[in-house]
Amino acid sequence: MRSAVIVADTRGPADVHGVHGTHGLTHWTCLARRPGLHGGWEAVEWASLPPGGVSGEHLHTRTEEVYVLLTGRGEVTLDGHPHPVGAGDVILTGLGTTHGLRNTGAEALDWLVIEMPAPDPDRHPAHLPRPRTPIMRHAVVTNLRRVGPIDPGVVLTGPLVRLEVVRLAPGARASLAADGVEHTVFVTAGRGRAAAGDVRVPMEPGRSVTLPLGSSAAFTAGNDGLEYVHAVLLVTPPATGGASE
Repeated sequence: MRSAVIVADTRGPADVHGVHGTHGLTHWTCLARRPGLHGGWEAVEWASLPPGGVSGEHLHTRTEEVYVLLTGRGEVTLDGHPHPVGAGDVILTGLGTTHGLRNTGAEALDWLVIEMPAPDPDRHPAHLPRPRTPIMRHAVVTNLRRVGPIDPGVVLTGPLVRLEVVRLAPGARASLAADGVEHTVFVTAGRGRAAAGDVRVPMEPGRSVTLPLGSSAAFTAGNDGLEYVHAVLLVTPPATGGASE
């Protein structure tokens, strides 16, 4: 079991030019990625488009993707159809969907990206549960702050089982244990601290804490409270070994 936590933030992002075949600039940083985790993550990332910026339309042939809009307003194109989006909106993009994002506002459009390889039913091990069958296919846009916690399984087939915005009142505390699941937390407002064993992490906007399987952490809000996006990914247990020959 891994017990270390992964701490990252959005300070000093990379400048990426021409994302998905477009012209222009995107700021980007990786917050966590598959090699440091047990679950079926591809990556957790942060990205930002300046006013007028575009992340080009592209087809998802291998991965499923979640966008959580953090600041600003824009327009997401899903299979050729434009949809206005803004802070608090979440975009669930299933396999086989084309999507792109444009900043239509006067401030930066920031978003959190959670990307996962889509399970291949034809190559799925017989001893493991089959991938989920989504209720609705392709893509959905909804508002995470308005509707509360969501089950991404309405669109996605992979192991992401919960997505929510959590608000802690000043001094309030929340504990997370990566027992059969892995967690990622990204702070959107307020301040506080996280404690994981002997590790103490100041929590502030733009900072993330990801808990690999077997780890745990407690989050405590500061004087102004603490708000964060919380994603939970189910970790499928490995096959148990049989008798040796």
